[in-house]
Amino acid sequence: ILSRVMAGSGSTFFVAVCTVLIGCVFGTIVGALTGYFGGFFDNLIMRFNDILLSFPSILLALIFISLTKPGSYNIILALGILFIPSFARIVRSEVIRCRELDFVKSARILGAGHIRILPNAAVSLLTAAAIGFNNAVLAEASMSYLGLGIQPPEPSLGRMLYEAQSYLFNAPWYAIGPGVTIILIILGFSMVSEGLRSMQQ
Repeated sequence: ILSRVMAGSGSTFFVAVCTVLIGCVFGTIVGALTGYFGGFFDNLIMRFNDILLSFPSILLALIFISLTKPGSYNIILALGILFIPSFARIVRSEVIRCRELDFVKSARILGAGHIRILPNAAVSLLTAAAIGFNNAVLAEASMSYLGLGIQPPEPSLGRMLYEAQSYLFNAPWYAIGPGVTIILIILGFSMVSEGLRSMQQ
C-alpha cells in the first residue's frame, strides 16, 4: 500500500504540475494581451471566459474525457484548457492595475517596451498557481475515482480510494493511505498559497 501511495502521489503530482503549467502559460498570455490592450478583443475574450467559468471545470473535464478516452495525457489536456480562463482573469486584473501606475507610465514615456512592463503584473501568479495545483489534485483524484482518470496498472490515489470501498470494514488502512495523502497535499499547498498571499499584502 505504501509503495502504491508513493507511486500514485507521483502520478497525481505529474498531472497537477502539467495542468497548472498549461493553464498558467496560456492564461498569462491571454490575460496580459486582453488587459494591456483592452478594446473589443478584451470584451470578446472575457465574455467567452465568463461562459467557461460559469460551468464547473470538473463537469466539463468529465465530458471531454468521455468523448475521448481516459488517461493521464487526456486529463492534463482537459484540465489544462479549463484552467486557462481563471489564470487569464487573474493576470488581466493585475495588468489593468499595473498599467495605470506612475512608474509604468513613466517607463512607457521613456520608451520601455510592452514585454518589459508586463512582468510587473505577475506577482499574484504564484498564489493562483498554488490554488490551481490544489484544484488539479482534487480533479484528478475525483476523475480517477470515477474510472475516467488514470487507468490501471498505473497507480492513482483516486483509483486506490475506489478500490478500497470493498474493504472499508475489513482493511480500512487501504483507504486511509491515499485519503490522508490527498488531505495532506491539499492542506500543504493551501498553507503555501496563504503564505504567498500574506507576503503580497
